[in-house]
Amino acid sequence: MRRAALRLCTTLGKGLRAPGRGLTQGSENPEKQRVLHMHEACSPIHVNHVRDKLREIVGVSTNWRDHVKAMEERKLLQSFLAQSQKGLPPRRMKDSYIEVLLPLGSQPELREKYLTVQNTIRFGRILEDLDSLGVLICYMHTKIHSAKASPLSIVTALVDKIDMCKTSLSPEQDIKFSGHVSWVGKTSMEVKMQMFQLHGNEFCPVLDATFVMVARDSENQGPAFVNPLILESPEEEELFRQGELNKGRRVAFSSTSLLKMAPSAEERTTIHEMFLSTLDPKTISFQSRVLPPHAVWMEDSKLKSLEICHPQERNIFNRIFGGFLMRKAYELGWATACNFGGSRPFVVAVDDIMFQKPVEVGSLLFLSSQVCFTRDNYIQVRVHSEVASLANKQHMTTNVFHFTFMSEKEVPLVFPRTYGESMLYLDGQRHFNSMSAPANLRKDYLVEP
Repeated sequence: MRRAALRLCTTLGKGLRAPGRGLTQGSENPEKQRVLHMHEACSPIHVNHVRDKLREIVGVSTNWRDHVKAMEERKLLQSFLAQSQKGLPPRRMKDSYIEVLLPLGSQPELREKYLTVQNTIRFGRILEDLDSLGVLICYMHTKIHSAKASPLSIVTALVDKIDMCKTSLSPEQDIKFSGHVSWVGKTSMEVKMQMFQLHGNEFCPVLDATFVMVARDSENQGPAFVNPLILESPEEEELFRQGELNKGRRVAFSSTSLLKMAPSAEERTTIHEMFLSTLDPKTISFQSRVLPPHAVWMEDSKLKSLEICHPQERNIFNRIFGGFLMRKAYELGWATACNFGGSRPFVVAVDDIMFQKPVEVGSLLFLSSQVCFTRDNYIQVRVHSEVASLANKQHMTTNVFHFTFMSEKEVPLVFPRTYGESMLYLDGQRHFNSMSAPANLRKDYLVEP
């Protein structure tokens, strides 16, 4: 499936680079080719072309003091919303295809933002870039030429999957992102994105990402219809079919959630065997528990952090930027895996990040991370995110993040003490088993926080 996506993007991208020119040099017609420089997106001083393009499409101000007025003006765009999907012109996959350049090699001054102390690339920054790109891709798909600004509010609903490929990541080589809409429902869109890095004269694949975005009305209050998709080749038909399967898989995974249904017989046996292995053989008691060799209690694997959500981290709709939330959750998850395994962990996969509730500017963001499953040198980390306003101390869950890391050496087993922790263990096991295939990546092929 990943190969089909790469073949399609290669086809969609034909002509996007002028022959004989280096990709970092751009093309003779950059507007036509939609090649944007990602590095300005999150610069603390300059406005990124991607983020700037999003503000232009939505028609909002870069000045925090003007945000209320800008949101009021968006109410006038309600008349441009379609009353049904049939009233919208169909679009092709290549209509939303975009390439974005991160010229770390040709513009060395950009590296510090993406650099770790080990001279690798910060994956948290990549998550921010992917989130911005996913939104822009959807705006390209739903573009309304007659409207000065888009009447749609497009937000990230779900990070379905991010899988790493066998490609080295150097902070001294240019990076390219590409992506397009691969599936649409009535109000939602699936976006396929790839990341490549320059090696010699060729861009080699680094990761594949699948995001699900939803369209809402101009005030971000209710759902809005999106343009249907025209399929022009067998590869595109396969991508669309995979999108349907992904939707069905998510529904099935949700319906069997341990928050709704009891564990399977095999899972119950696993938990019971783990429980028996922790009973103290010197006593005849269910209360006396001891750890097996090379094991850690789950409750001892936790780390927590607190963030104050400042206006600087807001998105184009004056909520906290989803990419910022992902970066903070990832960095805490990485620290948790590092602290647990005793060596540098490397990200292998990210999956099932559901954005359940928007985070308002000024909120207190509480992040809690813990190891919930291990196997060999793999560490499955779950990060729980909740917010509380300064006026209201009630905490509300906004996100749950799932990260799979690989350590440089074999890590301890993690054992649950309580029934709740046992459910976390089984949930972590399910997410670990949902990886496309166990990764076998060398440490120089991977990225850090």
